[in-house]
Amino acid sequence: MKKNRHDSLYFSWSVSILLCILLAVFALGFTSCRKSSHKPAETSPAVSETPSNGDNSSQESASPSSAAPTSPTGSSEVRLGETDDMGQEYVDKFIFLGDSTTYGLGYYEIVPKNQIWTPKNGTLTLSLWSTATIVYPEDNSEIPIKEAVEKAKPEYMLITLGVNGVSFMDEEYFIKEYTKLVQTIQEASPNTKIILNSIYPIGKNYPASNGITNEKIDKANTWVERIASSTGVKYLDSESVLKGSDGALVESYHNGDSMHLNADSFKLVINYLRTHGYK
Repeated sequence: MKKNRHDSLYFSWSVSILLCILLAVFALGFTSCRKSSHKPAETSPAVSETPSNGDNSSQESASPSSAAPTSPTGSSEVRLGETDDMGQEYVDKFIFLGDSTTYGLGYYEIVPKNQIWTPKNGTLTLSLWSTATIVYPEDNSEIPIKEAVEKAKPEYMLITLGVNGVSFMDEEYFIKEYTKLVQTIQEASPNTKIILNSIYPIGKNYPASNGITNEKIDKANTWVERIASSTGVKYLDSESVLKGSDGALVESYHNGDSMHLNADSFKLVINYLRTHGYK
């Protein structure tokens, strides 16, 4: 009788041990399956940090390293870098098209007036370029920009536009009109080497009520550089020689109205043009 009870107890222990072993094996297998199911998430592709030509808002929110930079970032092939001084003969090959900041080049006789293309009133507004006329220096006639380009076929053209536009043009409107202008010039004279000049900064005392601020100008200059890239032309960062440490036009560089350059600052711009040549 005792032997039977002993055998029964031994059998129960054996079964219990076997069940424990089976439960342990099952638990290990289940844990392994759970771990393997998480593996794809650990190896998922990283978000690209390379900006696209379109909307990059998704990239800006992806990680701090992909946030948009605060300064113009056009391709090094677009922004003109420092070169040897190209000389006055280089400047003599240019037509200067633009607003009142371009008109001043002729007013102060920094370059001959026959190289200046502006409307009769002295300023060209970006939003009105397609209907505006410029005074064609060869005969003083007032003709559309496209017609003037077809006649003159300039070797180089420096375009300085947008300071008035920043007060009321949003990014889409600004880029659309500026791009159309560049493309029109390219169609009229495919061999003309076009440079888009940065918009000049304004003085710290310029009335903000006019809708033009250095913050808007800085933003618009990134658009200008992007337009240069998309149309295959060059960008000149001449504003860099006009800004003070506060980001505004140096007080001694304007003519008293906190916007328009004086003769000395125009000379700085032309020197920058000469030493950042388009070869």
